[in-house]
Amino acid sequence: MHVLDALAKSPHLADQFLGQIKLVYIDPPFNTGQAFANYEDNIEHSIWLTMLRDRLRQIKPLLRDDGSVWVHLDDAEVHRCRVVLDEEFGDENFVAEIAWEKADSPNNSARYLSKDQDTVLVYAKRKQAWSPNRLPRSIASDAIYTNPDDDPRGRWYPGDPFANKTYTLGLYEITGPTGRTFKPPKGRYWRISESKFREFEADDRIYWGPDGNARPSIKRFLSEVDGLTPRTLWRHVDVGSNRTSKNEMRALFPEEASFATPKTERFMQRVLLIGSDPGDIVLDCFAGSGTTAAVAQKMGRRWVTSELLGDTVDRFTLPRLLKVIRGEDPGGITSVTERVVADGVDLPEGVTPRQAQDFNRLLKKAVEASGVDDKGTIKALRDAMKTRDEATQMWFGGGGFTHLEVGPSMFVEAAGMILLADWATQGDLARAMCAQLSLRYEPDGIFAAQRGRTRYVVIDGMVNAGTIASIVDRVAEKESVEIWATQIDPTAAAGLKERRPGSTLNAIPAAVLDNYRRKAAKRSPFGGTRTTTGDDI
Repeated sequence: MHVLDALAKSPHLADQFLGQIKLVYIDPPFNTGQAFANYEDNIEHSIWLTMLRDRLRQIKPLLRDDGSVWVHLDDAEVHRCRVVLDEEFGDENFVAEIAWEKADSPNNSARYLSKDQDTVLVYAKRKQAWSPNRLPRSIASDAIYTNPDDDPRGRWYPGDPFANKTYTLGLYEITGPTGRTFKPPKGRYWRISESKFREFEADDRIYWGPDGNARPSIKRFLSEVDGLTPRTLWRHVDVGSNRTSKNEMRALFPEEASFATPKTERFMQRVLLIGSDPGDIVLDCFAGSGTTAAVAQKMGRRWVTSELLGDTVDRFTLPRLLKVIRGEDPGGITSVTERVVADGVDLPEGVTPRQAQDFNRLLKKAVEASGVDDKGTIKALRDAMKTRDEATQMWFGGGGFTHLEVGPSMFVEAAGMILLADWATQGDLARAMCAQLSLRYEPDGIFAAQRGRTRYVVIDGMVNAGTIASIVDRVAEKESVEIWATQIDPTAAAGLKERRPGSTLNAIPAAVLDNYRRKAAKRSPFGGTRTTTGDDI
């Protein structure tokens, strides 16, 4: 809460982050009713939803107009969370509900059903301005492209020529090379107009089958297609599973008990690929083990992350990020491993290395089950499908980050009273008050800050008529002054009003607390005030 407030309201941070963040990924406690080692995860629905709603309200002004927020949950609260997201971001800005296959095997000890997926809710700040990036193509995705007619433009895929949407220019009959005629099925239309069809036919972009007698299809050349359109089902074979993420954490921290709920680096890589570009700012305000920041660093994004528990930062987040910038993190997306064919082996057209490996596994089982003893034939098949894993290092370390800690409250509670903390004196008090007032702390003589034509003075001590006179003498004729002091002589306020109308004199901490209560009342859906303790400030 305090970190998000600082990013939006502390002037030196707001300059960098207010309205500047491209993507927010949050993985809050799921409220599953379990007690994890790293955080409390068992609170009332209303309390959990209020916490989430308040964070979303803090996050929204930090986002760019073309930014997005990704909320990662399981089935305990996701249905309630979506309602809150609809209220805070608008249901018109809902983008997608992603299912991540987090389990790579069934949980046989499950009482009811084995839960295989988590959910990620994706909302844009302004959907009309947001555009997802396409994903890089892979060997598997390109395997469907072949070249049966030896087209000099290379491999292609036979695209469906029909469309379901009404298209008045898509109702016509065509005649193929063998004289066979074709029309769209009932309720469907040709995808392109007749003139465009003839243009494609002249450019050899229409395929009529190997004997020229098949239904026409439109050639889509591999060399002309973009990346892959992101889908809402993320398989564990593509982005990893819980087992993957725990293995990544064990490799990073072999001496530590595994972090309870890490996410895989490949999972976060996909989130950042779709929702951001190099140089963009990514925010994760539930840092945990630091996966979002680690992946963002490796992908050339700028990032901000925050974590509530100091023990988690000391044991996981900070050491991990130091390893990343030092190039001492060998796991996750540091290296990209691809399955490739063995040297001297050519796979059949359209067969991927992964399919080849699956074939070899199936062949082995079939041979063992049947007792076939034709070793020469089996060896030839295995050799023709031989593959290997090949790793390419993508990250070698570099960059850096700033580590900040939210300071202690400037107030403490004692015997039912709110008092200034011992550290909040002199210059430290002035700096803290500027933060409270969202002012840029720029000391200039007796003045701590300035906003427009108002000068600010913070005094750790008594303000009396003499103090007022001294301050006003240093204020320009058309300027006003706002004075905050720990002790005020009853006559001082009248003197300030007389000498410089429009100026104010405020008591610390009473006026600070009143100001806070007024803001809290405005935020509350029920109005009124609420009890405030030192922990709230």
